[in-house]
Amino acid sequence: MSKPDLFPKASTAGITVDPRTLERVIPESRRPDGSVRKQIKIRPGFTPQEDVSRFRGTRQAQMDTTALPKGHIIGWAPPSANASSTSAAKSKSAKKNEKRKEKRKAEKDKVKDDWEDDDDDEPTSAGAAEGVSKKAAESKEGVDGKAKTQPTEDELADKIAKLDVK
Repeated sequence: MSKPDLFPKASTAGITVDPRTLERVIPESRRPDGSVRKQIKIRPGFTPQEDVSRFRGTRQAQMDTTALPKGHIIGWAPPSANASSTSAAKSKSAKKNEKRKEKRKAEKDKVKDDWEDDDDDEPTSAGAAEGVSKKAAESKEGVDGKAKTQPTEDELADKIAKLDVK
């Protein structure tokens, strides 16, 4: 006869088999106040009410084993992935929209190669008509319509000197 597991599975009522004595017991547990409940021995043959399973006849048990998963429809097969991803099924407008998205993505991904060049490829206010949003164009221009200028190094040094951190 083989020995039971060192950490046996507990029933619904919490009954396990003690690996040393091979008796059915409810193991000791700790109360919320820190005290310990003693281990309780269970008489041989006793089954507590919560461990008693509901009676199922042979036909009911057979129906349970052959039951389909919940939500399953008999005869239904999921569509293959190849049928849904065909590009020939796209309409003319869908193709145009896809090209626009690719063009926008290409413009967004465009990165300046040499950051030390003096020539700037930034779009101007005329670029706003070409697809750059108005807010982006307004952020480059001041409220009065004049272009904002970047502060020079001396101005920045003066501003930093004025900040007195204690």
